[in-house]
Amino acid sequence: MMSEAVIHLEQLGKRYGDTVAVDELSFSVDRGMIFGFLGANGAGKTTTIRMLSGLVRPSRGRATISGFDVWSQRSRVREKFGYVAQRFSLYRDLTVEENLRFFGGASRVPRNELPRRIDMLLSLTDLEDKRHATAGSLSGGMRQLLALGCALVHDPPVLFLDEPTSGLDPVHRQQMWNLLYDLSHRGITIFVTTHYMDEAERCTDVGFIERGRLLAKASPRALKESFGAKLLEIDVEPLMEGFARLREQPEILGVSLRSGSLRLYTAEAEKLVAQWRQQWPFPELQWRGCRWVEPDMEDVFTAYSQGYKAVLKQT
Repeated sequence: MMSEAVIHLEQLGKRYGDTVAVDELSFSVDRGMIFGFLGANGAGKTTTIRMLSGLVRPSRGRATISGFDVWSQRSRVREKFGYVAQRFSLYRDLTVEENLRFFGGASRVPRNELPRRIDMLLSLTDLEDKRHATAGSLSGGMRQLLALGCALVHDPPVLFLDEPTSGLDPVHRQQMWNLLYDLSHRGITIFVTTHYMDEAERCTDVGFIERGRLLAKASPRALKESFGAKLLEIDVEPLMEGFARLREQPEILGVSLRSGSLRLYTAEAEKLVAQWRQQWPFPELQWRGCRWVEPDMEDVFTAYSQGYKAVLKQT
């Protein structure tokens, strides 16, 4: 059975004067997928999501949602998605139920259908006990869950979430992701932006964006498998002096600090270890040991964004 592309981008771009915010993005997201759009702040994630939701006009290219053009048919497209913005955008003085009722009315949910829909969403977001509490009195995590409920009130097939877990505590962050899994299982297509690399592991597909350009798009497993070099972690003392000295070495592309150890990005890892075991070249540093480690999404994103081609498999 063939996959069904619900979101499709074709050389989509946005320019502000001389600044290219989004640079000719082309990719698709299939029905029921959780697509993680990852990149640093300012990489172009929010601009992309605002173009897809018809809030910003593309400078070039096009995109469709469920076959409708996101700009020229934006009135039709808006029926097809829910949008949770970075910042809390609901009415603080209204209760949880009143917010859901207001957004249901704005989305033209039939009046006879709305009470059942609200009860379902309160149950889904675990906000039944807060039905009569004002939105402004809720914790940050509960406000995000309410925002998600309001985005879903018209039962859209697509959900856009712009950094939905930013600032949330670990409990509400996990609760948010459990809810996204449930929605995906029901066939809702989820497009989520984040700069948390660990959240990439939770997605079915991931796209890396850097300075408006798409660096790579694949499943988390495929992206980690694209890391072609052996990844070495070493323990040295003093740690920060070791960090500085190793970054100076021409064979080493980069160094990252992980849980008190130094992770080295280099195509020469095995050769370096053999040399160092024979003769350690840094008398001012104490060698405490080393190990081979599996790359995680942060390693992969670092390699792509920093252009460490020597440690990536050539495709």
